[in-house]
Amino acid sequence: MKMHDLSPAAGAKTSRKRLGRGIGSGTGKTSGKGHKGQWARSGGGVRPGFEGGQMPLSRRLPKTGFDNRYKKVYSIVNLDDLNAFEDGAMVNAEALMEKGVLSKIEPYGLKVLGDGELTKKVTVQAKKFSRSAQEKIEKAGGKAEVL
Repeated sequence: MKMHDLSPAAGAKTSRKRLGRGIGSGTGKTSGKGHKGQWARSGGGVRPGFEGGQMPLSRRLPKTGFDNRYKKVYSIVNLDDLNAFEDGAMVNAEALMEKGVLSKIEPYGLKVLGDGELTKKVTVQAKKFSRSAQEKIEKAGGKAEVL
């Protein structure tokens, strides 16, 4: 195969419509714009969301909600999920991703919550721990390391 043999797949490229090229072309005279009116004019048409002067949907519906731009978003994991590791294992966000416990590491890192019981002796590295999680990890013989 050579460069001059390459061509796009069938149907991948369509030729552009040649407007205003005589009556036989099918798009002569008015070039597919019909006769007169807003849509036939140069620069004609209406802006997106315009409903002919009727109050648009975006203004009929009430404003709701609030997004806090300073919110700290953590990847959250409970103690029950840490039982997937062996005794003496080092548990961090990357290890949890490999095990499939986490699907995404959030910008502020990992936070461990104290739901459930921990039966393994593991070292957990995270940005934040809840008080109960830290107590339960240490009670099980593990270590809670704040990064």
